[in-house]
Amino acid sequence: MAIPVTLPRLSWGDPHAERRALLLHGLGSDAALMWRYGVALADDGWRADAVDLRGHGSAPRALDCTLEAYAADVAALRTDGEPWDLVIAHSLGGAAAVLASAAHPRWTRRLMLIDPAVHLSDEDRENVRQGQEESFADPSVDAIRATHPDWHELDIELKAAATRAASRWMVEQTSAQNTTWDVRDAASRLSVPTHVIGADPAVFSIFTGATAAEVLQNPRITMSVVAGAGHSPHRDLPDATIQMVRSALVGAPKEALS
Repeated sequence: MAIPVTLPRLSWGDPHAERRALLLHGLGSDAALMWRYGVALADDGWRADAVDLRGHGSAPRALDCTLEAYAADVAALRTDGEPWDLVIAHSLGGAAAVLASAAHPRWTRRLMLIDPAVHLSDEDRENVRQGQEESFADPSVDAIRATHPDWHELDIELKAAATRAASRWMVEQTSAQNTTWDVRDAASRLSVPTHVIGADPAVFSIFTGATAAEVLQNPRITMSVVAGAGHSPHRDLPDATIQMVRSALVGAPKEALS
């Protein structure tokens, strides 16, 4: 059984807000890079807490980099003993959130998954490995700006800082220790309203095709796609992504938001 570590937090919004959201980042990122969601939710009257996942940012380092370990960490996060009203989780964070919610149905009242890493083929895992290798080879602001010239300057700065702060060994081990990267069974057992905001397959998406079709067989799961955005839509097309988040929340069942 995976032993959880305590994850550090960043927060946006009134500490006494009635609605509480948890934000989970992707591989090689950190809590600060979820700022778009934090700012938008705070503007809408929420309290949003983002955490550094194990091995990222200032979170504890550990030997266990399995998806189960990431899930144990986030499942241990609570808000005053009550379920989160909303969990927004990107990529790796999405896989951890799916496992946590399936195992603990009262962990959150609602899930929102951003191009989640639900199932990665060997080719997908190799692409992720190569991408992380390139990031660690030159984690400078200039390199990130050259690769992503349309990103907001804050995202460029924060991505460079996140890469430098992350444990390269743990990021690499996250691929090495999860030779079977597949939480589709857990997704089929999700019992809370779940909305997937997918990236555009014409740009780059890891939640598409047969995987998306299979996951969407669960009637609790719906999906929309940010046209023209890649794997990190909140950095590629932030305005469209935040509008999609807000639209999904407006359409949520009342009990999921109360």
